[in-house]
Amino acid sequence: MRIQGSDGMSHVLIVEDNRTLGEAIRDVLKKGGLRTQFVETAEEAWEKAQDQWPDLVLTDLRLPGEDGLWLLDKLKGRNPTSSVLVLTAHGSVEKAVEAMKRGAFDFLTKPIRMDQLLLKVNQALDLSREYRLLLEEKSLLHEEVHARYNFGEIVGESDEMRRIYEQIRKVAPTSSSVLISGESGTGKEVVARAIHLNSQRKDRPFIRVNCGALAEGVLESELFGHERGAFTGAVRQRRGRFELAHDGSIFLDEISEIPPSIQVRLLRVLQEREFERVGGEETIKVNVRVMAATHRDLKKSVKEGKFREDLFYRLYVIPLHIPPLRERRGDIPSLCAHFLERLTKELGKKSLTMDPEALHLLNLYDWPGNVRELENVLERAAVLSEDERIRPRDLPFQDQKRSQLIPLPEGIPPLKEAVEEMEKQLIRRAVERAKGIKEEAARLLDLKPSTLYYKLEKYGLLEGTSEKE
Repeated sequence: MRIQGSDGMSHVLIVEDNRTLGEAIRDVLKKGGLRTQFVETAEEAWEKAQDQWPDLVLTDLRLPGEDGLWLLDKLKGRNPTSSVLVLTAHGSVEKAVEAMKRGAFDFLTKPIRMDQLLLKVNQALDLSREYRLLLEEKSLLHEEVHARYNFGEIVGESDEMRRIYEQIRKVAPTSSSVLISGESGTGKEVVARAIHLNSQRKDRPFIRVNCGALAEGVLESELFGHERGAFTGAVRQRRGRFELAHDGSIFLDEISEIPPSIQVRLLRVLQEREFERVGGEETIKVNVRVMAATHRDLKKSVKEGKFREDLFYRLYVIPLHIPPLRERRGDIPSLCAHFLERLTKELGKKSLTMDPEALHLLNLYDWPGNVRELENVLERAAVLSEDERIRPRDLPFQDQKRSQLIPLPEGIPPLKEAVEEMEKQLIRRAVERAKGIKEEAARLLDLKPSTLYYKLEKYGLLEGTSEKE
């Protein structure tokens, strides 16, 4: 039996301490048109994989030295989409099931039937090819989206972040006020900047004010400016942030901290687009887009009488919520890559990389400080690491009890959920390009029609598709 679609390029790494069995498997797979490599230990297999990453690893679970589960974890840590097929004795099926939970494609029990082996190898290589296609399509999609829209420092490909990108795309061309909510450190200012950069005001000022960091008198002067002699120390006229932001955008961070007296003045600016400087009589007209942010429940503040209801609704024209990092863990790898690329330049290092076990720890952590905390943790690790590779010992929470970390869902390796979401998006896109014709969509994705039908049913995408034109 020849492996379907084999062109002699697919590479299978066989790990089996029984030399007779290992060589027999190697010979059968060679006849099937595959390139093979045979080793007898997990350590040697991991070393070979560094030189040439295999399309499929076929490994026994019981090996001298490190076992097959160790090798599986190493492979999945390096590349979560790696295809691994495990071999086990009848008495070790429980261990094979554990391997499946850790991300193995499937398992075969000994003695091995070569026809079953070829069938499983064929299925595993099909899956590997599909993942490679998905990753390539995902990269093209990312480039296409970011070529059309300037999202600045926003990083992430999760469903949550895609919704934010879509909201930015819709909101940016308008002049409507935007109220951005989210926990501290989620990147509310970054989103506000992205809205500004994608608007017609992009060449005009973007002015930021931290309303929670300034005392009442200072904040009023900062926002609206003052005339000479308006108060002690006002030795000259000063323009406020609203004047400086004319024809541009102003971002009012921690809007919930504004005192009542200034809330009244701010309401007038939003309603009438005019104000007077502190101590002045001249009415100043401004054309400013207002974006505000808060980590508090502003509706609750309105009910408690701490925030004006009329001002709230002037700001709450377009609400936009930024989810905490713990709710979009699939974005952690791309955020790490983004921050490490920047830190490489800032610290003058060759190329900072992340050890798979360190990345796994980052996926487990709860991130109360969100993206800002992740950035700080990576900067500290990059500075303290002995070389260009960040390891678990470089992370500040590596010694915490596992109960203090948030576990990944049982049986799901890091990024699997993100890959499934990416797969769903790409299938939807292919169906749109194919105008709902399943056969054409399967051709675009290089999938068998039966495989595509299964995935359409799995993701609830069958509606709107047809068999033929």
